Amino acid sequence: MKQVIPLTIQSGLAQTGNCILMLGEVDGTRQIPLFIGAHEAQCIMLAQQSAKTRRPMTHEMMKGVMDTYGLTLRQVTIDRVEDGIFYSTLHISDGFNLSTIDSRPSDAVVLALLCDAPILVDDRVLDETGVEEIPAPAPLTDERTLELLEEELRQCEKREDYERAAEIQKQIEQLRK
Repeated sequence: MKQVIPLTIQSGLAQTGNCILMLGEVDGTRQIPLFIGAHEAQCIMLAQQSAKTRRPMTHEMMKGVMDTYGLTLRQVTIDRVEDGIFYSTLHISDGFNLSTIDSRPSDAVVLALLCDAPILVDDRVLDETGVEEIPAPAPLTDERTLELLEEELRQCEKREDYERAAEIQKQIEQLRK
């Protein structure tokens, strides 16, 4: 297993609303590109920036539940890739026992950031999907976060999810201040 960290998030395929999360080896030069949704990208960026939202997002709520019940996220592992789909596991301890929970990698990354837990990738996954270091695009800034939020707002309005759109609009207003 090799430790990785989130490096960048790029707008990927505009027509599908996907983004590309690049995870980079801590002690190496390889990176793994993961396709994630705009909402997940937003959550990762908010967690990286330790940004506070008006109400808890799902991952923040999960961390709150874990804290309340004395659970610790020991690590996140990205265990395998099948047909282009990555599989990850949360390794959670109650102080006595270690449990594992299947998770989407994007959700696992957000939770790892919130809990300050390491993200580990199986060597076979890294060998199969890793690419040599790619020159980084613009770093994750408030402006990039704003772009992703605005894209997610458009998607919410398209599907008439006005409640979520209102939440996003508030986050956009906070960033603009």
